[in-house]
Amino acid sequence: MPTKTKAAPGKSSARESEVERRARTRKIIARLEKAYPDATCALQHKSALELLVATILSAQSTDARVNMVTPALFAKYKTAQDLASADPRVLEHEIHSTGFFRSKTRSIIGMAHALLERHGGQVPDTMEQLVQLPGVGRKTANVVLGCWFKKNEGIVVDTHVQRIVTLLGLTKEKDPVKIERDLMVLVPRDKWTWFSNALIQHGRRVCIARRPKCEVCVVNRVCPSSKV
Repeated sequence: MPTKTKAAPGKSSARESEVERRARTRKIIARLEKAYPDATCALQHKSALELLVATILSAQSTDARVNMVTPALFAKYKTAQDLASADPRVLEHEIHSTGFFRSKTRSIIGMAHALLERHGGQVPDTMEQLVQLPGVGRKTANVVLGCWFKKNEGIVVDTHVQRIVTLLGLTKEKDPVKIERDLMVLVPRDKWTWFSNALIQHGRRVCIARRPKCEVCVVNRVCPSSKV
């Protein structure tokens, strides 16, 4: 009769309680804080408007690609009025390399018009107002609120975050909104913005989708998916 193998010390099991998961999350956070103490948004920006535009462009694209496009873009379009007055065909060409350029152009121009009509051309600082802008969902709003306005209203769940928290056993959900809800219970509110930025950096440097470097991962001892 085969014997049952025990889970490695510190790692989760299928029967992990909520209390145990919270304790393990604290250990994960402590280890990530040592590795990424200053984790921040990788999108280059100098204003709330620039960050909002960059985040819209980052959908289905990489931050590196967006950062290649935005310097010339922001030098040309400095205000919401500039963006609202943009020629769609010209803007499409300027952001073409970020992908989905037609829908992004509609979103950016529509967002700029909404800023002028509703907020005097300024980017609002509340979740309710941000998500009412064309092309702005909760994820984009979380980026702007957390990284520019320093308001922890939620946790950004991008592809890196979704993949890593699933590997870490912090959620079983597939929907980003439900994943965020699970994480908001486990992670202290004052760390919400930092937490997502840290996981994004970790996903790019160590927990790489196709070739995770488990042997050098700072959370390998508290990760149920670790191969170490």
